Amino acid sequence: MQISDMKALRSLSLHKHFLSPTIRNPIPDPFRLSSHSHSPTLQNATFSRNFHSTSFLFTSDAPNSRIDPSSDAKPPRVWTVFDPVSGRIVTQKVKHGELQSEGETQKSSSESGDAVGEHSPEERSYGSFRKVKSVGLRDVVGNKKKGRVKTLWVCSSCGHTEGQWWGMCRSCDAPGTMTEVLDGDSNDGKIGGGVSEKVGSWLPKKEGEVLPIRLKDVQRGISNQEWRFPLPGLFGNEVARVLGGGLVPGCLVLVGGDPGVGKSTLLLQVAALISEGCDFGGPAPVVYVSGEESIEQIGNRADRMDIKTEELFLYSSTDIEDIIQKAHILSPRALIIDSIQTVYLNNVTGSAGGLSQVKECTSALLRFAKKTNIPVLLIGHVTKSGEIAGPRVLEHIVDVVLYMEGEKYSSHRLLRSVKNRFGSTDELGVFEMSQSGLQAVVNPSEMFLSEEYAGSEVLAGLAVAVTMDGSRSFLIEIQALCVSSSTVSRQVNGVQASRADMIISVLIKQAGLKLQENAIFLNVVSGITLTETAGDLAIAAAICSSFLEFPIPNNIAFIGEIGLAGEIRTVPRMDKRIHTVAKLGYKKCIIPKSAEKSLATSVYEGMTVVGCRNLKEVINNVFTTY
Repeated sequence: MQISDMKALRSLSLHKHFLSPTIRNPIPDPFRLSSHSHSPTLQNATFSRNFHSTSFLFTSDAPNSRIDPSSDAKPPRVWTVFDPVSGRIVTQKVKHGELQSEGETQKSSSESGDAVGEHSPEERSYGSFRKVKSVGLRDVVGNKKKGRVKTLWVCSSCGHTEGQWWGMCRSCDAPGTMTEVLDGDSNDGKIGGGVSEKVGSWLPKKEGEVLPIRLKDVQRGISNQEWRFPLPGLFGNEVARVLGGGLVPGCLVLVGGDPGVGKSTLLLQVAALISEGCDFGGPAPVVYVSGEESIEQIGNRADRMDIKTEELFLYSSTDIEDIIQKAHILSPRALIIDSIQTVYLNNVTGSAGGLSQVKECTSALLRFAKKTNIPVLLIGHVTKSGEIAGPRVLEHIVDVVLYMEGEKYSSHRLLRSVKNRFGSTDELGVFEMSQSGLQAVVNPSEMFLSEEYAGSEVLAGLAVAVTMDGSRSFLIEIQALCVSSSTVSRQVNGVQASRADMIISVLIKQAGLKLQENAIFLNVVSGITLTETAGDLAIAAAICSSFLEFPIPNNIAFIGEIGLAGEIRTVPRMDKRIHTVAKLGYKKCIIPKSAEKSLATSVYEGMTVVGCRNLKEVINNVFTTY
């Protein structure tokens, strides 16, 4: 017989030997050993190729011995794998209560030969054996090896994570922002998605076990008036109105607005009021941190605004951990950050102002505020659409969201609340920007009335509308001009064009005015935009006054919505609107007829309330009486 035939015969014999284990009771799974089987036939079994068992094989320390089931002694746990280098079945012992990691296993060739049987060196030449590493219990359960480092790709703009590199972020579509990072078992001090543990390591911790507390125990001894920080003066009262009565300890307030509208000026004045503490236990430290300006620039603004308080501390930094540590040393009454888009946290992916940085910095400041009971006020930049820059979750994290609004060529500023966990969102603060800072407007209801109209008795084409913004009522002037010969058919400023077209069409159809051949110009005084339907009646009255060339007396105001049939409809909060008109000295107010019933018990001294059903009655009452 030739040598090649002998090798083929031996290969066939080995193949049969490997695939046919000599076990009397076959095992259902050829790649799994049962941990409850103690049959001595397992000691002589021969298994094919390489494998590893996911269950434990109980044996005794002595070779060829069996375990007594009635014994209380716990046998050692054994892993069984095939080692292609030595060509033997190798057992690895794991002590109870310990996890045996890779590289710490004990291999015993004598035990493996007695317990499972040895393979001859010739068996190592069969097939191509894949190397099998010994694994511990933790690796099997968690499918993650100790010390293993995984490569991740994180977007520096939005923080999106991918398992492989892409040319652009698949979340925000930003090109070239994917950065390679290593993600291992060791987080290097990171907790909560990359936030450093140093941020909260020094924060005070309550002793003992913290348990849920009854509501009556939490509210015991707490007064709503004494609970808040009062803000005295006209300016302070206007800010406190928007906040719901004052500044709540431990709250997180976010103030947004267009560039140059006065956000930094507002919070610098608020910081001065809090530090003086006229109505709250005397002066106390307040820290004002700016990441955009130096302390000299902030001091120059404070001098211009005549702020002389000694407890206002200025600091310029962008490291949020450094800011919190400095604030903890001073233990201030309030902390102000200008702005949240300029600060950053170490060990957080992305640059300052990115989505992940803004979110994690705000979360760190929230934990600081809640654990120390120190209110934190943040300034936030806005995008082109007017929304606060950063993730939308930023507005969900904070307790209060305030927007500061103001026209570019107007000195008036409006502070509006869009979210308030401690008060109403209907309040509105009205300020006027001056050389010495923001000043509260004493009577905001008449700030949109022109001086010329206030000094004259009559003026054609002008009517006064009463609108509501939050809980505040405002009197706004509507101007109209009808020209018979003009190249421009219609021009509207401050009123929705579709709304103006509808009112003009109703005047033509229902009131009988011949406005088809006239060019009509509409304008809202002070450059504001009229969005409420309560101004419909004033728009119609101004157009009628200009078209009929019949001036409206300056002591008449109009409240009402116009329907397509020419009827006058009621609007919300009629009582408060009429009360504002009466307080300003108006003698007559035109309202819908349906609103008279609800106002029957109300008495407005010195003012007459006239109810009208449609536009024809309005024209008869206004333009024929005088």
